[in-house]
Amino acid sequence: MDKIKEIVARVMEVSPEQISPDFSRSRDEWDSFNHLSLISALEKELNITFTFEETEQIKSCEDIYNIVERKK
Repeated sequence: MDKIKEIVARVMEVSPEQISPDFSRSRDEWDSFNHLSLISALEKELNITFTFEETEQIKSCEDIYNIVERKK
């Protein structure tokens, strides 16, 4: 989870302390461009691949944690 927090914070350009499970797409930082950048960074740095459906399902950090956990 710490690695995910680091990635989200870097892509969204916020401090890691601001990242929690409820950090979501309703935030100004999480626009459509950053969403795609985040997916790309997560895939590259965690060596995983998200399906189109999973990409669409991600609305918060909690969603990311749950999907990544299923892929382990």
